[in-house]
Amino acid sequence: MSHNSTHKRSSFTGSIGFVMAAAGSAVGLGNIWRFPYLAAKNGGGTFIFVYIILALTFGFALLTTEIAIGRKTKQGPLTAYGVLNKKFACTGLFAWLVPVIILPYYCTIGGWVLKYLFAYITGDGMNAAADGYFTGHITSQWSPIIWLVIYLGMTAFVVFSGVNKGIEKYSKIIMPILIVLILGISFFSLTLNHTDAEGVTRTGLEGLKIYLIPSFAGMTLKGFFSLLMDAVGQLFFSISVAMGIMVAYGSYVKDDVNLMKSINQIEFFDTLVAMLAGLMIIPAVFTFMGAEGMSAGPGLMFVSLPKVFEAMGSIGIFIGILFFLMVTFAAVTSSVSVLEAIVSGIMDKWKFSRKKSTALATAYALVVGIIVCLGYNIFYFEYELPNGSVAQILDIMDFLSNNIMMPIVAILTCILIGWIAKPQTIIDEVTKNNNPFGRKALYIAMIKFITPVFLVILLLQSLGIFYKAK
Repeated sequence: MSHNSTHKRSSFTGSIGFVMAAAGSAVGLGNIWRFPYLAAKNGGGTFIFVYIILALTFGFALLTTEIAIGRKTKQGPLTAYGVLNKKFACTGLFAWLVPVIILPYYCTIGGWVLKYLFAYITGDGMNAAADGYFTGHITSQWSPIIWLVIYLGMTAFVVFSGVNKGIEKYSKIIMPILIVLILGISFFSLTLNHTDAEGVTRTGLEGLKIYLIPSFAGMTLKGFFSLLMDAVGQLFFSISVAMGIMVAYGSYVKDDVNLMKSINQIEFFDTLVAMLAGLMIIPAVFTFMGAEGMSAGPGLMFVSLPKVFEAMGSIGIFIGILFFLMVTFAAVTSSVSVLEAIVSGIMDKWKFSRKKSTALATAYALVVGIIVCLGYNIFYFEYELPNGSVAQILDIMDFLSNNIMMPIVAILTCILIGWIAKPQTIIDEVTKNNNPFGRKALYIAMIKFITPVFLVILLLQSLGIFYKAK
């Protein structure tokens, strides 16, 4: 199994660095703009309860599998699967292509975040709340490209610096700040109150109730199934599985690290941040915009929230700066991991140096990222996706990577580990140095039967086979 190139492979200095980097990867835009919306849509506490159970079963099985594959093979995603079984080399290619598709558009959105952060810092924050500001920005020709270049530069700088001097070092600084910022804004959210034009007064604490207290009102079996699939989908995108990232990060974990302990910590951080994002956003949006204010995706972050900050008055500018700073941190730690998954693949497959691999991947992301930016002006078109939504270039890439490729990679991973290489492969890796594997029976059941079934349903749903989004 050992390759003669392993001695050149760098590694995380300890488990804290690994956990912070992996949690940083898992905590990204999805936690901030999808989780609060899905929780609000699916009866608040009910959704959170289901999400946590899924994180401890479904999420745990996939996360454990990928990190263990990485550490066992000491390879990036492109080559790791082939090491376990030659017939599954194509799975490695798919797993590596996911970050290749994601990186350019993720960095484009990262550029939008920077643009807003800059607007709030320079006192232009109030204009950011105006109708048409967001559309005006993304459809303008040069501004999104300039911000993309700056954002991609930040991401490339961290990966260029290496595993411990780059990824680990910055994750250890950024993640604690991110948690503190998100906690601060959450507490502030709960203190809000606002009386609207009709004379109705709403408070942040009422919003908190809507968010946390399960509501089973009108919950049908179909409704519960839809909630379950929303939760599976959110978790799947949220914990960074099926995109080669956890395989790459796992390959930098030293053999003496207790994997189970680290995986529990990553799950904890990811769920904590997703829940805090809801705690920060739902009470604030509810207070100023009522229950109707929640929207998914970019609309929440770039349209609804600036309006909320504006309604807060002068403190809103300060909160806006903190919020977009926090989002920048969340986005950068994720795009770093996406770039690293690509870079580690190139390094392992073609034996290029880190600097050359990073330069290649960054150049590619720049070219495709510019095309994504131009997708809102020069290359604008409308295309209907199988799930019924209307898409531009960015949405098509997102759909392809998240809704098609990722479930396929994860299903193939379940087949490889559950049925061909056998779950014992992963169990042996996790129990190295006599470390206990607490949920072993659960793991075997999840990886062989339950997880692949969930994923097949998720894939069919993406392809519009179950129902079209209205």
